[in-house]
Amino acid sequence: MKIYVASSWRNEEQPDIVAELRGAGHQVYDFRHPEMGDDGFHWSQIDPAWKEWSPGVYRKCLDHPIAVRGFENDRGAMEWADVLVGVMPFGRSASFEMGWAAGYGKRTILLLATGEPELMVKMFDRLCLDMAEVLQTLDQWQRSRVPMEKGTER
Repeated sequence: MKIYVASSWRNEEQPDIVAELRGAGHQVYDFRHPEMGDDGFHWSQIDPAWKEWSPGVYRKCLDHPIAVRGFENDRGAMEWADVLVGVMPFGRSASFEMGWAAGYGKRTILLLATGEPELMVKMFDRLCLDMAEVLQTLDQWQRSRVPMEKGTER
């Protein structure tokens, strides 16, 4: 299956999850390395002092060619994917990505982690406790190839 992994740059498990999914035979988009030799989008590519931006500078920098390219890479990969796998913990961007996927009708899996519970995860198709459950779900979906009704796969 074609998989988009939604997570955070700060999530140390993300590279291992990508590798495990690829090892299971899936095509996986890795936002950290969207293409060979590309280390993904970083705000620091636009400005090393990005953490000090005002809201106005932030809004303006969203139109910077580097930000536009990063967005287009990730958005295109989200549209390409059959499934979005959210790997917690993650931040705002991955939350937006997973919400977009659920609303767009993509199949969604959330790999849960310890932390504060969130009610809106109920919108995702499958909540998994570990990678074994993620891989089992993907295998079931791949074998069935039958469209799934949202919210029935908990």
